[in-house]
Amino acid sequence: MRRLFPVTHLTDEPGSGSAEDHEWSLAELAAAYAYPEPGGAGAAWLRANMVASLDGAAQHDGRSQPISSAADMRIFGTLRALSDVVVVGAETVRREGYRPARARAEFAEARRSAGQGPAPAIAVVSAGLELDFTLPLFTSPLVPTLVLTGAAAPRERIAAAERAGARVVIAGDGVGAEPGRAVAALAGLGHTRLLTEGGPRLLGQFVAAGVLDELCLTVSPMLTAGDAQRVAGGPSVAVPQRFALVSLLEEEGFLFSRYRRD
Repeated sequence: MRRLFPVTHLTDEPGSGSAEDHEWSLAELAAAYAYPEPGGAGAAWLRANMVASLDGAAQHDGRSQPISSAADMRIFGTLRALSDVVVVGAETVRREGYRPARARAEFAEARRSAGQGPAPAIAVVSAGLELDFTLPLFTSPLVPTLVLTGAAAPRERIAAAERAGARVVIAGDGVGAEPGRAVAALAGLGHTRLLTEGGPRLLGQFVAAGVLDELCLTVSPMLTAGDAQRVAGGPSVAVPQRFALVSLLEEEGFLFSRYRRD
């Protein structure tokens, strides 16, 4: 892997901003993707991690894995290990077969030093709660799974989630969770390093609500055609939001970009 941006005068020392190609360690990746220092007491930082093909597809045959790579998955795992909670939409849970986040020995000391638990919690955003609560994501996570929903969600489904061991968090007055209130609710639980892995509809809601702070976007050197979703879906925003490029890495034609709110 090599760093394309930012360019520095250091060209030979691994992990120091070098443009030279070398095998990056997990520690180097963690340093490159470190969360910013908190802006204030209880302030949350919402980061998204998505992959897209050259022609803009976020999925192939309904899943992101076919347009991913080994390096993309290393970054995927690193971003998870840095986060307090992984926020994901119910449809993505169903399509991608989500399982509980696991503890990784390589990040154990760093998480302890940061005051984090052994693994991030998974927070599922769902209005109808039409989820299979017999899956390991709900019955045997290392950290209890959260379900973000609205006050008007079906009471029997809320009860089913709680019976399975999930913690239901009300973050809206209607059927579903409201993006801004979901971020605030997670921060209120002490989860300030937030990571969302989509899907596109959920990411679109965060974008439209103006609560997304950072986008880590992998550009896959593949063409898929078809009618797959983009990384963010739903209604467009009134005025396009400007983000600034923070870093750009490359490996085997895959580009790993990191953008922050400008």
